[in-house]
Amino acid sequence: MNLKKHRNVTRCIVSSAVIIFLVLPLAGKAVAIDTVQVGNPGNAGELSGASAPGGYGPDWICGGVDYTYNIGKYEITAGQYTEFLNAVAATDKYGLYNTNMWSNSYGCKILRSGSSGHYTYSVASDYANRPVNWVSWGDAARFCNWMQNGQPTGEQGLSTTEDGSYFLNGATSLSLLMAVTRKSDAVWAIPTEDEWYKAAYYDPDKPGGAGYWDYPTGSDSAPGRDMSEVTNPGNNANCMLGPDSPVPIDSGKYYTTVAGEFELSVSPYGTFDQGGNLWEWNETVFDSSKRGWRGGSFYYDRSHTAASDRSYSFDPRIDDYSLGFRVVSIPEPTSILLLGLGGAGLILRNPK
Repeated sequence: MNLKKHRNVTRCIVSSAVIIFLVLPLAGKAVAIDTVQVGNPGNAGELSGASAPGGYGPDWICGGVDYTYNIGKYEITAGQYTEFLNAVAATDKYGLYNTNMWSNSYGCKILRSGSSGHYTYSVASDYANRPVNWVSWGDAARFCNWMQNGQPTGEQGLSTTEDGSYFLNGATSLSLLMAVTRKSDAVWAIPTEDEWYKAAYYDPDKPGGAGYWDYPTGSDSAPGRDMSEVTNPGNNANCMLGPDSPVPIDSGKYYTTVAGEFELSVSPYGTFDQGGNLWEWNETVFDSSKRGWRGGSFYYDRSHTAASDRSYSFDPRIDDYSLGFRVVSIPEPTSILLLGLGGAGLILRNPK
């Protein structure tokens, strides 16, 4: 299923084209995820959604996190996801691959070959370091389980994708996916909305005192779209500047940018593309039937990258050209102490 402006579900009809790619078979390589540390535990949250020009979700206090954690410096890339597929999706019991990844004009160019039981996956060389799209919330949770389990190879089961950070055990229905929660000993996970929001907008060193920027580029001004970051250094993102149809940003061909392309437009903690490129899933539950996502994408106006834009969330089974994800990494449970809510004391997380 696809998303449309104003967050309605629709189908995208795209014209066909003949494109030749150099396709890289990626197999047997460990996935290394660059992370940045998000410290300053116990920071106050802020009201998000109020007076938002395009804020479609309810007002909410966002960004307060009482522990130190790491978050992906970049969105999960097509190359990293291809490694995951080659490890666990020879049969693909739970639909981790979407054929739109290859065939859709906005797809991340992951190609599946062979037949069920013997599927293999490869990625076009010029897309390997661009973000993976056409992934559902359930797909992201299974990727996190695979990371949690040490990136094993084998069929999709309890030792690979169905247990770990989340107990899925074959969950594919709306009700079962909505019931999934992060385990207390999770090391790799989908960010909570607070974790995602803090990494994007909070600045402990903001002039005038610690607080939140309006945009995830360390700015209160809406971002531009200058890839060179010379004529307008910093504060740029891969998103539309107005309501026009999306146009390729890179060499007139690519809709998404490579990881780290906007080198002067990082968040205060050092993350890239928390505004633009792709919307990113988070764990938040809305109305008992939807999961959260934030950040805007190449397909949407830059107003949706704002902290105040708390967008509609969607059915966790949906995958789309405008949806991707990044992960958080919690330090080893035996090595951290978390500050209790309200400063009530220190809580040892998952003592052994």
